[in-house]
Amino acid sequence: MSSLFRSEEMCLVQLFFQTESAHNCISELGHLGLVQFKDLNPSATAFQRRFVKEVKKCEEMERILSKKVFSTFEKLEQELREINRNHATLRQNLIELMDIDSLLRMTEDFFEEVLEINFSFFSFNFIILPPSEDSVFVAGVIKQERFPAFEKVLWRLFHGNFVLRHAEIQATEELQARGAVKKDVFIIFVQGDHVREKIRKVCEGFRASLYSCPKTLYERKQMSNSVMTQMEDLRMILRRTEEYRAGVLTRAAEHVQEWGSKVKKMKAIYYTLNLCNIDITQKLIVAEIWCPVSDLAVVQNALIKGSEQSGSSVTPVLNRIQTQQTPPTFNRTNTFTEGFQAIIDAYGVGTYQEINPAPCTIVTFPFLFAVMFGDCGHGLVMTLFAVWVISQAESLRKWKNEVTDVVIGGRYIILLMGMFSIYTGLIYNDCFSKSFNIFGSSWCVRPMFHPHGPWQNETLHEYHHLQLNPSVPGVYSGDPYVFGIDPVWNIASNKLSFLNSFKMKMSVILGVSHMLFGVTLSLVNFVHFRKFQDIFLQFVPQLIFMLSLFGYLIFLILYKWCITLRSETAPSILLLFINMMLFDYQSEHVLLYGGQKGLQIFLVLTAVLMVPVLLLVKPFLIYRTRMKTRHQVSRAEKDNVICFLLQVSMGDIFVYQAIHTVEFCLGCISNTASYLRLWALSLAHAELSEVLWRMVLQVGLKISSGMGSLMLVVLFAAFAVLTVTILLVMEGLSAFLHALRLHWVEFQNKFYEGSGYKFTPLSFDSLLKTQQ
Repeated sequence: MSSLFRSEEMCLVQLFFQTESAHNCISELGHLGLVQFKDLNPSATAFQRRFVKEVKKCEEMERILSKKVFSTFEKLEQELREINRNHATLRQNLIELMDIDSLLRMTEDFFEEVLEINFSFFSFNFIILPPSEDSVFVAGVIKQERFPAFEKVLWRLFHGNFVLRHAEIQATEELQARGAVKKDVFIIFVQGDHVREKIRKVCEGFRASLYSCPKTLYERKQMSNSVMTQMEDLRMILRRTEEYRAGVLTRAAEHVQEWGSKVKKMKAIYYTLNLCNIDITQKLIVAEIWCPVSDLAVVQNALIKGSEQSGSSVTPVLNRIQTQQTPPTFNRTNTFTEGFQAIIDAYGVGTYQEINPAPCTIVTFPFLFAVMFGDCGHGLVMTLFAVWVISQAESLRKWKNEVTDVVIGGRYIILLMGMFSIYTGLIYNDCFSKSFNIFGSSWCVRPMFHPHGPWQNETLHEYHHLQLNPSVPGVYSGDPYVFGIDPVWNIASNKLSFLNSFKMKMSVILGVSHMLFGVTLSLVNFVHFRKFQDIFLQFVPQLIFMLSLFGYLIFLILYKWCITLRSETAPSILLLFINMMLFDYQSEHVLLYGGQKGLQIFLVLTAVLMVPVLLLVKPFLIYRTRMKTRHQVSRAEKDNVICFLLQVSMGDIFVYQAIHTVEFCLGCISNTASYLRLWALSLAHAELSEVLWRMVLQVGLKISSGMGSLMLVVLFAAFAVLTVTILLVMEGLSAFLHALRLHWVEFQNKFYEGSGYKFTPLSFDSLLKTQQ
């Protein structure tokens, strides 16, 4: 429990282990991740370290390992090149076979068409000649983009003395997967071998692929069957080749990651060895480490394990030493608390052993966010989103970008913010700007009508706004709404005025309570560090100052809520507080209770008297203590120097105390006003939600025409998009930043110094995760 609310107790430990077991021992400590090594050679440069030879050995090992990796990569590259070359050849052969198959299927139609032509005719300057015994043909495949130019060249060279037929090869999914381009099948019937040779040369010029095509139907069928068989064989070979290539790459990737991890660990181990000392015999290594006291036994077991692995006969020795140095701050976290601890550390790493605000922040941060974001509908959407992120965290980490890293790291913060927003939304009785009437309203309209009340039926037609009078029996039941705000306020014309007053006063109550809680936590620090003088000279005056002024302000708010007053004569809390500070008690000023004037004068004088206590008492006590010390020092040559130093230091102390006193007194006023952002953002969020409802979704619900359903779908989609982008994302981010500021400035400055330095242990897990 102490480690939850306070950083771990740390100790400085001296390690002694043999040189031959150093590598294994430090490796075990790196896997453990609970030890931070101190640099015992801070003035030495990298070339003056005692372990220069070991570093060179490490570099040599890295070079050898790199050479091994490079040689393996070269072999792998050659193998992959050969695989890719064979794969490309096989793919090209398959595409050619598929072209031949398309050619054989399509030329069959061409042959049938030409055989039906048994005469010659002239039309549009070209002649189609029927095939004869002397006729020959050329068949092939050409890219579709080259075919128009190819056809034009043929017409100009041979003046139409040929028969040309072509058709587009239909692109199948397999062709598209293999990267084939659009092609056309063509066949040209001509007279004579001389003309055929000329056409072949033209085809070569246009890079058309020519294939031999049998003249008889039987031979073409045989060739088609052969082509189909070869295609099936090639498909199988290609599939096996791709599977083998994928297996080679997978195995290589596994080895690369493993080798990279080994190199990083070796670098970390030898870098740590550079922080250690070695005795004159070169056989014993001395190191100093910071370690949690509760984990000393675990560290000892890790060192013994490393020594046994290296075959050393001497067990490493741990010697806990006393030191005046400030230890590092180590707060243990888990997946749930690490996000909240990151918020605290972003302000400043806590001073060693001071109270840790993170456990308190787990509750106060999402609550203050929800006060500004209170809407149970929006909170439910945020909660569902957080639950989805938590369930899909592992798959989302693979995206590896800054946005997903932030969302995953703060997934539990988002979850609590959504859950608290549901709670405050129920308090506000607000769900997408609408109210629930779960327990029944405490207000009733019927008693306002005659004979019990002043209303008649004509009253409803004469007046647009009617006011319920709680003094009429039966109008107000006398019991408040069971949970939250009464739903009758959702239809009231003065809803905004009522919520404005309620949320402003609630913000002051929450703000002052939050600051008082921060002042109270400073007492815990003083008791732990045994600063009993600061309890009476700092904590008590600060607490009296805040309770005398702002604690009394909370009392006025709560007292006014608990008594019955007429709105015309009820005094303003703000004016009461201002008059209290100015000692302005004129006869026309209305007070809340008897003896209020005397009590307020006493409280203001008490608060004013606390200021000189904060400002002067502590410096004078320090001055008195130093004067006693000075009289005890013998009058020597350095007496004047000591006196000068005492005068300078006392001046600094007075200035320091004056700054802190002024900062606290003025900060109480400014910080209380700063908490009014809870009121402002809550009203802004509620009004934006109301605007979206009235101007978008309510418009769709009022449409009664035939297209009403379609318009409602469109407007609901627009309502959903605007709700997510404006109210959830933008308003959520704004409320998050304001809650962050309230914790950093208004809350933590009451007790949290944040002047420590973080515990950075040797951890292989953190090292590999960071470099990934």
